[in-house]
Amino acid sequence: MMIVTGATGNVGRVLVELLHEAGHEVTAVSRGQMPVRLPDGVRHHRADLAQPETLPWTGASTLFLLVAGAGAHLDPPRLLKTAAQAGVERVVLLSSQAAGTRPQSLSHEPLRKLEDAVRTSVPTWTILRPGGFASNTFAWAESVRRNHEVSAPFADVGLPLIDPHDIAAVAAAALTDDKHTGQTYELTGPALSTPRERAAALGRALGENLRFVEQTPEQARAQMLQFMPEPVIDGTLDILGRPTPAEQQISPDVERVLGRPPHVFDYWARRNIAAFRP
Repeated sequence: MMIVTGATGNVGRVLVELLHEAGHEVTAVSRGQMPVRLPDGVRHHRADLAQPETLPWTGASTLFLLVAGAGAHLDPPRLLKTAAQAGVERVVLLSSQAAGTRPQSLSHEPLRKLEDAVRTSVPTWTILRPGGFASNTFAWAESVRRNHEVSAPFADVGLPLIDPHDIAAVAAAALTDDKHTGQTYELTGPALSTPRERAAALGRALGENLRFVEQTPEQARAQMLQFMPEPVIDGTLDILGRPTPAEQQISPDVERVLGRPPHVFDYWARRNIAAFRP
C-alpha cells in the first residue's frame, strides 16, 4: 500500500489519481478534510506528520512525503524511524530546488535536513527538487476576477516555473520504478517566464488584457505574511528577485523521467482558467 501525504494539494491530489489509475492501492493523507471526491477505492486518512503515530502505517510499503512550511515543525529521524518500523521501504520526498541552491538559508535549511535524513534512513529513496510552482499563480485569482488586475514584485525576473501535474507524474514514476532509486531530480518548466509574461498568458486565456501592477518587495512581503511563515517569505522573495544562475537553469530531468518535455505555463493557464473568471 502507498501513502500519499499532502493529498489535498496541487501535487498530491493528481498523484493519488495517477497511482490509482495505474492499479496501486493508495491511502490519501492530509491534516484536514479532503475537499474533493477521491477515486473509488482510495480512502482518506487525517494525520499530522509531526505526530508520526497518527499515520495509517498498517500494510504500507511506500511513502510520498510532502511537508508543509518547509518542514520546520518536523522531527525527521522520528518520522522516518516510525515509517521504517512499520515496514515502509521506499520514500519519495518532495523537497525544493532551494534545498540545493540555498542549503543554509533559514527558509530551506529544514528541507535540507529532511533530505539528509531520508538518504541515511531509508533503503530506497528518491528526492524531487522542484522550482517555483505554476500553481502559485492562483494567488492572483481574486484580483483578476474582481479588478482584471495582477500585482506582483520583480515584474521582469524570469524563473522556470513547473506545472504541478509534471511533478506528480515524476513522483508516480519514482514511486513505482526502481530505476529512480537514489536519484535527486531537479524539476523545472521548459522556459523562463516573468510575472509580467505570466499575466499576459492569463489574459490570452481569458480573452482580455489584464492590467499589471508591479509591487515593491515590501508590499509583496506584507501580502505573503497572511499565508506564509516569515522565514519562508524572506527566502521566497530572494529567489523571486535575485535568483541564482542555478535557479534560472532549465533542468532536463522531467523529460528524462517522463520521455516528454514539461508543460509550458500557457498550458497550465488554459487548463486552470476557470479559477480566474468572474
